[in-house]
Amino acid sequence: MENTNSEKNLGGQVITRFAPSPTGLLHAGNYRTAIFSYLYARHTGGKFVLRIEDTDRERYKKEYTDNILESLNWLGLDYDNANDIPRQSERGELYKKYLQKLIDEDKAYISKEEIKKEGDRSEIIRFRNPNKIVTFHDLIRGEISIDTTDLGNFVIAKSIDEPIFHIAVVVDDYNMGITHVVRGEDHISNTPRQILIQEAIGAPTPEYAHLPLVLSPDRTKLSKRKGALALTEYRDQGYLPDAILNYISLLGWNPGTEQEKISKDELITLFDLAKVQKGAAILDTIKLNWLNREYIRQLSPEDFILKTESFLVDLKNLPEYSDEKLKKIIPLLLERIYTLGDLKKMFNDGDIQYFFQKPEYQKELLKNTEFLPNTIKLLETIPEDQFSAEQIKSTIWDFATEKGRGNVLWSMRIALSGKEKSPDPFTLAATLGKEETLNRLKTANF
Repeated sequence: MENTNSEKNLGGQVITRFAPSPTGLLHAGNYRTAIFSYLYARHTGGKFVLRIEDTDRERYKKEYTDNILESLNWLGLDYDNANDIPRQSERGELYKKYLQKLIDEDKAYISKEEIKKEGDRSEIIRFRNPNKIVTFHDLIRGEISIDTTDLGNFVIAKSIDEPIFHIAVVVDDYNMGITHVVRGEDHISNTPRQILIQEAIGAPTPEYAHLPLVLSPDRTKLSKRKGALALTEYRDQGYLPDAILNYISLLGWNPGTEQEKISKDELITLFDLAKVQKGAAILDTIKLNWLNREYIRQLSPEDFILKTESFLVDLKNLPEYSDEKLKKIIPLLLERIYTLGDLKKMFNDGDIQYFFQKPEYQKELLKNTEFLPNTIKLLETIPEDQFSAEQIKSTIWDFATEKGRGNVLWSMRIALSGKEKSPDPFTLAATLGKEETLNRLKTANF
């Protein structure tokens, strides 16, 4: 009988796993189990492994598996078996050996039952239930006891070649040396069946930690069918992986402090399954957006340009574009965005272009141009190396106050941007520089 568990964990090393079923795109609640499993393994100096549970061939699609791998890579959850990821669809012979062993020892039996849907008889394999109370210690919920009598002799395979979830999971966890199973609370009802099978095949029972549900903002269960986003959709909307990792880690757990912005290394240091709450966690987009904004703001100018490239594809085609100009306006952009995807909306709305090309003016917006000549003269007195927002404001403020700030500053704003809504004219002018500012004011003064 193939069995590597007894040799591989003699040192007591923690081994956790993420075992998704690729029957759809996984959402944040699914990946939280991966994150918690990863953090616990890394916190304890253990291993985190990946397994693909792809036995549901009717709903399986390769693209779902690819998306799982892509999402874990994007999040930075490195798994220790990257070169040897078990796939249940390829492990049929292993399951068959254990099924045959259970049958040979009369711990399971072949039952001929009528399958009403198909109208014929079929052989299925049932586990011979000892009908006892199963008690296990949950690392989050404490001691849990369940009477297995009501389960009856439950099905563990459709045939000797077609195992179902319970036997496959137990065999895989045993074979992979899994010591700690972190999963959703909806699996609590599966645990007693799996413990009975573990006992029957001589496998140790791993430690269990059943996480509370993640609920949508309306407090209903988060699910693929209720519009929960795949992680790659968050990526495509302009969320940063560090922000997503940080946010999901706080869904049902906190370090016991008020700290909310926590790096990956800090999460590994601080993580403790004992601090996972028992109640459901609520997915809060407002908090996620705030956190994402904080991570965007800590990017270096070079990283900002690199990460925004796919969202500002058309920006580089503008006649006056340069990376240096983009660097200059980053502080202005950061005031208005929560995700990098917001930049694409700003561009589509025409709220970035005027930094990189001369604006086109709508005559109805450009009022009171009679104040532009004096504005130009005042700005010409400022040395180029002192052309800052503060100096610009100081230079024209008295004039604007005398003639009406609304009139003077409005015409200056429109002359520089061509837009009703834009940064204040002092910031605009300082960002554009003295030469470009004076050129635009003179062009608008027709």
